[in-house]
Amino acid sequence: MIIKEGNSTIVIRIQDGENLMESLKKVCKNYKVESAIVSGVGLFKSTELAYWNGSEYVTTKIDKMMEVLSLEGNIGTNEYDGEPVIHLHVSLAGEDYTVIGGHLMDAIVYNGEIFINKLHNITLLRKKEPSGLNGLIPA
Repeated sequence: MIIKEGNSTIVIRIQDGENLMESLKKVCKNYKVESAIVSGVGLFKSTELAYWNGSEYVTTKIDKMMEVLSLEGNIGTNEYDGEPVIHLHVSLAGEDYTVIGGHLMDAIVYNGEIFINKLHNITLLRKKEPSGLNGLIPA
């Protein structure tokens, strides 16, 4: 992983074989990211996607190279233990140009270009809701 921090932005080059979520959690801890907006592009070797059906996540694993057309989301903080909560959605394209997407659970990266824009004077807390989701509460 190659990282460069500016005033409010952290740019990350995630390299072949690295786990995206583990890498982002490491950056959050090392660079004190508590609330942020995330975006990125790249290529995933394997991906775990989910769809929230209103009561639970239904997951699927994709074990082939997929182009990351769009990666968007946010980073908040768990209200119970202060750990980073990374909430990402992704659109992926296959070699046949079909597009799929959903809630990103995990990914092994071939290459990734990720931008974390830290928020100032806004705290994004994640609190457990009756539905089972960890809802976003801006404070």
